[in-house]
Amino acid sequence: MRRGDDARPGCPRAHRALDVVLAAVLLVLAAPLLAAAAIAIRLDSPGPVIFRQARVGLARRPFGMLKLRTMAAGADSGPHEAHVRRLLRRGGPRRAWAPLPADPRVTRVGRLLRRSAIDELPQLVNVLRGEMRLVGPRPALPYEVEGWQDWHFARLAVPPGITGLWQVSGWSRVDFDGMVRQDLDYVARRSLALDLAILARTPVAVLHRARRGA
Repeated sequence: MRRGDDARPGCPRAHRALDVVLAAVLLVLAAPLLAAAAIAIRLDSPGPVIFRQARVGLARRPFGMLKLRTMAAGADSGPHEAHVRRLLRRGGPRRAWAPLPADPRVTRVGRLLRRSAIDELPQLVNVLRGEMRLVGPRPALPYEVEGWQDWHFARLAVPPGITGLWQVSGWSRVDFDGMVRQDLDYVARRSLALDLAILARTPVAVLHRARRGA
């Protein structure tokens, strides 16, 4: 069984085949966009183009999630970690996914890349490595997981994904518990047909998010 496969009979191989084929095709198609983004990042601020961030994946296993760098090089993760811990203290983990408002660490180009979700494209490499899937629960940060309730960990029964049911089902209108319930709904109903439906809805969700300036 490849790294990242879950134990559900019949699903891992079919999902893996879909992931490898689509991720490879998307990487080729996105190559000019990634090249342009890389140039913009280097012109906007010094530092590497690719950022590797620790995340929690299948069965609580850590992995390095790849993103285009959207912050100043060497930016301290302390402000975001403090923000998450503050949210956990105030209302439990319900809003632990909320972004840090007016984050001064984000560069000008970084704001555009985040709004358009272009910064997520390097995660196609994570998919090819078997660390992620195209569709699955949002990968969590290690310090987010510290505040989870026991039932939240059921979302780690499948590999994390670049997009998912939560992202295409009104991500801004639900709290953390609502996101987890949607993840668990996906875990219970996951299939190639559902994955394809979510992938088909993702571009519209990204455009909607860009218009909202999220």
